[in-house]
Amino acid sequence: MLQKPEWLKIRIPSGENYVKIKQTLRTQNLHTVCEEASCPNLAECWDTGTATIMIMGDTCTRGCRFCNVTSGKPTYLDPDEPKRVAETIKKWNLRYVVITSVCRDDLIDGGSSHFAETIGLIKNLCPDTIVEPLIPDFNGDLESIKKIIDSNPEVISHNIETVKRLTSKIRDANASYQKSLFVLKKIKEINPKIFTKSSMMLGHGETKREVFQTAYDLKSVGVDIITAGQYLQPSLKHISTTEFVTPEKFSFYKKIFKQMGFKHVAAGPFVRSSYRAVDFIDKINRLNSK
Repeated sequence: MLQKPEWLKIRIPSGENYVKIKQTLRTQNLHTVCEEASCPNLAECWDTGTATIMIMGDTCTRGCRFCNVTSGKPTYLDPDEPKRVAETIKKWNLRYVVITSVCRDDLIDGGSSHFAETIGLIKNLCPDTIVEPLIPDFNGDLESIKKIIDSNPEVISHNIETVKRLTSKIRDANASYQKSLFVLKKIKEINPKIFTKSSMMLGHGETKREVFQTAYDLKSVGVDIITAGQYLQPSLKHISTTEFVTPEKFSFYKKIFKQMGFKHVAAGPFVRSSYRAVDFIDKINRLNSK
């Protein structure tokens, strides 16, 4: 395993808001991708009172080789979860919330109805909160995708994760590069007013040319926001990190992505798809006012 460079050191989670959020999550029996995916930004985000809530349980039907979320047979959907999520977000008084989920290929609609219900309740209880669902591909099912669109979030995210050549090596067999592009394309075609967003992990052995091609492919299907961050191997059983991308290289990618015309770009060693999502608020408000 590669030795982490100095710029990848992170602090241990602490702080009043961190403790408050952790206690609330346990009381409400909710999960966050911050914990389940061992996100390196957990300390920073929780200490500032933000988190990405993961619905539909903590067990995924897929087994991507980069992901630290548990794979296996999920339990039943909790019908009260959407209400608890909305009440928790209201309690935290968040300006921007990201709602994500495990993949639920065991469900007929992939859990899209549960997702849409959660978004709708958040909208009703927290009308001033910007909602960003970070969705799975729902196996490319158009009706499931439409359910998310019809719940009227401001932003919809779906992560392409890696370059085309490495997709089959890194992602579950049920996922595909083209399927991810299809999902993002359909969202923008059905409702052009919704901002679309996608993310890449770097450090798997991709080339610069492949990174640029992936960004180009995302731009070609109308993606508005792109993020790129360093892949960090969660454990020895996960796919290895082959490169620690320098901050300078991330800055270079960020410059190129901006030149491609994306409305917002975030790129850096600690950047994740949901990292500092609140930073998008002012920009989204300006774009919406045009």
